[in-house]
Amino acid sequence: MPQHLPQIKIAASYLRGGTSKGVFFRLQDLPEAAQVPGPARDALLQRVIGSPDPYGKQIDGMGAATSSTSKAVILSRSSRADHDVDYLFGQVAIGQAFVDWSGNCGNLSAAVGPFAIANGLVRAERVPRDGVATVRIWQANIGKTIVAHVPMAQGAVQETGDFELDGVTFPAAEVQLEFIDPADEGEGEGGGAMFPTGNLVDTLAVPGIGSFQATFINAGIPTIFLNAAELGYAGTELQAAINGDAQALARFETLRAHGALRMGLIQRLEDAALRQHTPKIAFVAPPASYTASSGKAVAAADVDLLVRALSMGQLHHAMMGTAAVAIGTAAAIPGTLVNLAAGGGERHSVRFGHPSGTLRVGAEARQVNGQWTVTKALMSRSARVLMEGWVRVPADSF
Repeated sequence: MPQHLPQIKIAASYLRGGTSKGVFFRLQDLPEAAQVPGPARDALLQRVIGSPDPYGKQIDGMGAATSSTSKAVILSRSSRADHDVDYLFGQVAIGQAFVDWSGNCGNLSAAVGPFAIANGLVRAERVPRDGVATVRIWQANIGKTIVAHVPMAQGAVQETGDFELDGVTFPAAEVQLEFIDPADEGEGEGGGAMFPTGNLVDTLAVPGIGSFQATFINAGIPTIFLNAAELGYAGTELQAAINGDAQALARFETLRAHGALRMGLIQRLEDAALRQHTPKIAFVAPPASYTASSGKAVAAADVDLLVRALSMGQLHHAMMGTAAVAIGTAAAIPGTLVNLAAGGGERHSVRFGHPSGTLRVGAEARQVNGQWTVTKALMSRSARVLMEGWVRVPADSF
């Protein structure tokens, strides 16, 4: 009879952050082989989440078979004197055997501060008993600072509240996030510039598909913005209109791959298949009225523009937090496709419509020596612990 190794237990928590969910670990709680980057860590996280799954369901793991829920976070007390916690994010592929470490998750960023406080990763003297704790986060994937403002009540993180976030069913406590110096993501990739081609608008020519106006931007996360009308869309589409159209998804992935090449993020078109998390691809349109996925009516007067974005090959049910940073940044810079869809001119904040409703994001942009720079982007999210304890994985799975 063959010998089977038992399962092992690893301390973990399952949190919602913004419109995403993920499994959170303290670095010190991971098995020794997974405490350093490499194949063992990737294999462990894949097994925890339930990937790779040829059925595309992640039944045998903590994932829920969407890009918003196939996520893992590793946190540790920061090695940097001016930060509280180091934050590493892994986007776990669903049907393929890899973890994409190329970008951040802006939604789960809202849960980093609360988890870090509750799990002893923020020094006690930095956390007030009541009021708001300011948690300085080092986002290790992209080398950027995020400041989270976490509400506290009677010595514990306040999770309940009346802040409503479209795309999340129940209200919770508001967590304000500041993404400091969000542009120039990738520490040199794509030319190390907010606009990697040097232009606010380019022409993206794709053999067999056509030529499209595009804004390529590195802010929050590398993002390709296109005009909805040029793609044959209104900008009011919900998930079913895109995700139920295999040809449309294949076209978007081809456009994304060619855009990634133009941005300098990959060297060969085929490399895009192993870089699913970045860049994102999105399309924008002027304001229009539509009914959100919840049934909520969104009036044209409620928004400055419409945005739909794809993540991991599917139209997102709301909006990725990092893409929201890119939207806010691009909207603040006159002449980008995002700015033009919002009516043009200078602006410090923008409210956009997405499939689940609306979201407001602010950005502080200015020109320095003829180059645009963004000092920070701001938005509000919420976070909540869903479960805490241990995850179990077979001992021979990593």
